[in-house]
Amino acid sequence: MKKVDIDWENLGFTYIKTDLRYLSYWKNGAWDAGVMTEDNQVHISEGSTALHYGQTAFEGLKAYRCKDDSINLFRADENAKRLQDSCRRLLMPEVPTDVFIKACVDVVKANEHFIPPYGTGGTLYLRPYIVGVGNNIGVNPAPEYLFSVFCMPVGAYFKGGLTPTNFVVSEYDRAAGHGTGAAKVGGNYAASLLPGEEAHQRQFSDCIYLDPITHTKIEEVGAANFFGITANNEFVTPLSPSILPSITKYSLLHLAEKRLGMIPVEGDVYINQLERFVEAGACGTAAVISPIAGIQYGEDFHVFYSETEVGPVTRKLYDELCGIQFGDKEAPEGWIIKI
Repeated sequence: MKKVDIDWENLGFTYIKTDLRYLSYWKNGAWDAGVMTEDNQVHISEGSTALHYGQTAFEGLKAYRCKDDSINLFRADENAKRLQDSCRRLLMPEVPTDVFIKACVDVVKANEHFIPPYGTGGTLYLRPYIVGVGNNIGVNPAPEYLFSVFCMPVGAYFKGGLTPTNFVVSEYDRAAGHGTGAAKVGGNYAASLLPGEEAHQRQFSDCIYLDPITHTKIEEVGAANFFGITANNEFVTPLSPSILPSITKYSLLHLAEKRLGMIPVEGDVYINQLERFVEAGACGTAAVISPIAGIQYGEDFHVFYSETEVGPVTRKLYDELCGIQFGDKEAPEGWIIKI
C-alpha cells in the first residue's frame, strides 16, 4: 500500500486532495458507466442549473480502519436511499443503490492509503454529490447531470474526547414548512451560513432551529439532528417533515432501544419544555455525537447534565456506535459493508 505524508494525530475536518474520485454523467435519459479520474476540478457549462437555481444534492458517509486492518463502510445503502429522496424532490435522476455503493467502494479502495490508522480516531470521509449541468437558462430541470464521489481523511471531531458545548436558538428558519428541509440539498446549507456565523460571534457552537410553522418546537441543531434523554429512560428526537432524516439519528434510535434498553421516541420537542431532558446532544456523520451543555433561548439559559461533563447515557451511545463503526462491536445486520 502506498504511503502518504500525513500527521494522522492532528487531522482536522478540512479538504485534502486524494488520488482518485468517481465521475458519471446522465445524458439522454441514462447514466453512463462512470470513470475514476485524478482530476479534482469539475468542468460544467456556465448555464448549469446547479450554478443558478440550486439544483444540487449531496451525501456524507465514512469508511473506518478496523483493528485487524480491514475497512468498514457504514450504512451506505441508507445514504443511497436518502440521495434518491433528494433527487426526487429536485427533479433529478436517481442514482441506483448498487451504482452508488459500488462508486463508494471503488473510491475507498482507490484511496485506501488515505484511511487513517486504527486508534487515531480518524476516518475517510466520502462526499457523493449530484448536480444539474448542461446548457440551460430557463427555470427548468437540467438537460444533463453529473454524479461524483470524492473522499478525504478527516480527524476525530473531538480532540479531547466528548466535549459539551452551548447552543443558541435562532430567529431564522432553516427551511420552509413545506420546503426542502427533509432533502439534503445545497440551498438548506447556504441558508444556514448567516445564522451559524451569528451564533459563533456570540461564542456559541451553533444555533438551534425551531419549526418554521409555529416556532415552538426544536427541529435541528445547526447541520445536525437533536436528541434528548429523559429521566424515564427515553431517547427522544424531533419528528417533522422539514427535518433531514439523519442516518446517525436513526442508528442511535435503534441502539438506544436494542442495546441500552431505552424507549425510542420521535415526536414534538417543545422549546419551553427543556426541563424534561437530563441529557441532550446533536448527532450527525461528522461529529457522531456532540453533547449539548446548554441552550440559550431569549433571556433564558437551560443547562442539561453539565456544562463540563458528558452524561453517562450520551457516552454509552457514543461508545456503542463508534465501536460498531470501527469494528470493535458487533453490528446490526446490514449496517457494515466490509471492504
